[in-house]
Amino acid sequence: MSQKYFTSYSGIKLPLKLVGEISTTEIKNRNTFICAEYDETDRLISLEHIVYSEPQLRHDYAYHDNGVLKLAEINNLAEEEINVLDFDEHGKPA
Repeated sequence: MSQKYFTSYSGIKLPLKLVGEISTTEIKNRNTFICAEYDETDRLISLEHIVYSEPQLRHDYAYHDNGVLKLAEINNLAEEEINVLDFDEHGKPA
């Protein structure tokens, strides 16, 4: 697994498309950033949106064998609310 950092994301489709990659040095000078983890095939498997050193939002993703998103667990840490979304092998909501 690998970890990368980003300034933001674009769009609303899941998994989120992260943009503005930054280095570990750069996150020290930022109030907000996204910390993302990728699997060995470079698929996004989790992300946390960090605001003033505190995680506010977390996404965890699982994939079908064909690489299509299977499950998205969205955890609003600030409000302690979790939503789980399931998708079929074609990426359609189940």
